Amino acid sequence: MDHTAHEPEKHQHGMGQHGTASWGTAVKATLHCLTGCAIGEILGMVIGTAAGWGNAPTMVVAIALAFLFGYSFTLYAVLRAGLDLKAAIRVALAADTVSIAVMELVDNLIIALTPGAMDAELAEGLFWYALLGGFAVAFLITTPVNKWMIGRGKGHAVVHAHH
Repeated sequence: MDHTAHEPEKHQHGMGQHGTASWGTAVKATLHCLTGCAIGEILGMVIGTAAGWGNAPTMVVAIALAFLFGYSFTLYAVLRAGLDLKAAIRVALAADTVSIAVMELVDNLIIALTPGAMDAELAEGLFWYALLGGFAVAFLITTPVNKWMIGRGKGHAVVHAHH
């Protein structure tokens, strides 16, 4: 008798029927989130730093743009899949809020705790090392969070239902 027919099937995007998610799926979801966050945050940091704003307003703008760009990537994908705008916004919020929030919390904490990084200028290596180092640490912390959420049908798993 062939017992392979009774093994749990792998569903789309690395999710099994027992609520597990693959690390590959979690990495892809986190990279997707990181891309939007990085674009928004770098843009916000560049705007605030170039304009000579203080640390607080620069970080507020950077975080707001990170959420905006993070959500917009998902929004674009689900709108292309045929969802109306209201439904697409709900999916983007459900899919990305926790991931972006964790990523932004970790990234900005790294930047804030790196001596001199908050006062560094755009042309200084410290500015970019702290920012990119923060993204790297945020990626490492956010990936297991996304794996856990996807395995429970939350986070980016919500988007996968619309592909």
